[in-house]
Amino acid sequence: MKYALPLALVAGPALAHSGDAPHVHPHDGASWLIVVALLGVVAVGAPLALARLRSRK
Repeated sequence: MKYALPLALVAGPALAHSGDAPHVHPHDGASWLIVVALLGVVAVGAPLALARLRSRK
């Protein structure tokens, strides 16, 4: 269940390719990669920073 959000984010463009529905090609919508990368850095860095701050007390 903890992998549901990343899989949902990746599956969005794949699901958009059915029929005539508007969709985003990787070369047109690659800006989401920056957002996902930044969220990943925050998701990994925040717990590490909190653990380091708690260990100093």
